[in-house]
Amino acid sequence: MFKKLRIQFIAVVMMSVAIVLGVVFSVICYNEYQKSMNDVSEALSSSLDRVSDGFSGPGGDQYGNREPRRPEGALGDSPNEGGMFGGPQIGGDRGGKGSIVPVAVYMVSSDESYTIVSAFTTAQIDSDVLSEASTRINSLDNGFGTFNDLGLHYEKRTTVNATYVAFADTSSTSSWESLAVSLLIAAIAILVVFFVLSFFLSNWALRPVKEAWESQKQFVADASHELKTPLTVILANNSILLKHSQDSIASQSQWIESTQVEAQNMQGLVNEMLELAQVESRAAIEHSMLDFSDLVDGIALQFESVAFERGCEYRENVKEGLLVDGDESRLRKAVSTLIENALKYVDEKGVVTITLRANDRKSILEISNTGTAISKEDIPHIFDRFYRTDKARTSGTGGYGLGLAIAREIAREHNGDITCESNEKAGTVFTMTLPLVIVK
Repeated sequence: MFKKLRIQFIAVVMMSVAIVLGVVFSVICYNEYQKSMNDVSEALSSSLDRVSDGFSGPGGDQYGNREPRRPEGALGDSPNEGGMFGGPQIGGDRGGKGSIVPVAVYMVSSDESYTIVSAFTTAQIDSDVLSEASTRINSLDNGFGTFNDLGLHYEKRTTVNATYVAFADTSSTSSWESLAVSLLIAAIAILVVFFVLSFFLSNWALRPVKEAWESQKQFVADASHELKTPLTVILANNSILLKHSQDSIASQSQWIESTQVEAQNMQGLVNEMLELAQVESRAAIEHSMLDFSDLVDGIALQFESVAFERGCEYRENVKEGLLVDGDESRLRKAVSTLIENALKYVDEKGVVTITLRANDRKSILEISNTGTAISKEDIPHIFDRFYRTDKARTSGTGGYGLGLAIAREIAREHNGDITCESNEKAGTVFTMTLPLVIVK
């Protein structure tokens, strides 16, 4: 079961991380693609704007050429005679944010032949590619477009004087591809890291589930064990009664009484299990401001007769006026359980002490008794459900091993806690802490 949960945990983590990375990296690649397309479009438009403005160098014609020519030679090797290079300006404040894109600008003659405008050209195109591109463009309207098979972006613009076409290579807009490869590698690395982390963290994340499952299994086993004995006795008593069905009720009263006692034991056990389940589920409690001092003093008074029967010394030291916020019935249950537990295990002619004091905005209730100390091995488990210590402490004392578990849960639902310390010299001390209500 837990192996399956662990696999599901890792799968959910990996899927979530993969989806997030996929969305984020896709957005990054799309933005990079859009940016490069904007840069190309801006470069093409800018070149055509400059041509349309009639820029020319000294000794050149209105298109910046000394004479029409086909593109040849290295990129950008045709400066105009005025000393200004016929391409995008670099350095200084250009007023633009896009990157520099090599552009080839052509004028379309009336006979549909293409003449390079060298003053604004920073790239060259193979004659065969240009021939194929010009054939297609001549039949197209003005605007921006792409010939993926030719590896060209273009923009066509017609002015009063002529028609111009600017070209840029599609590699200018392919930077996102290398970025995508880099991001893919990064995504794989991140997924590997998250897989390793989730593999180790799955144990930590599922530990509470495992503990709860084991606790539930133990609870069912312990409850079954506690119910097994009274059920066995009841069934045995009924079997005897059935064998003597002709006898009077009076003659079989011992079996009937035994059945009654065991049924009451079962009822008590079931009631405590239900109470514990209710407390652990943090069912709604009726909050009100209580005088905790009066509550403890009243409960302690009720147990004086029990202390007298036990023959022990019963001491009480309760500070007055300590207020807490909580459910009176549940707090009464917790305090009663602790006092009853102390009286149950006090040694002959021993001492039971009830002390209530305040410290650092907390009420501290200490209930101690002298007698056989709880072993160090047992102390971490005494608040476990159905837990029993050695027979010397439990023999003949009754109970189901749920009282302390219920008391601690009650304290915790009131933002407090119960702890225990025990040694042979000082005896056993249960300490219940609850936050105080400070009235200004």
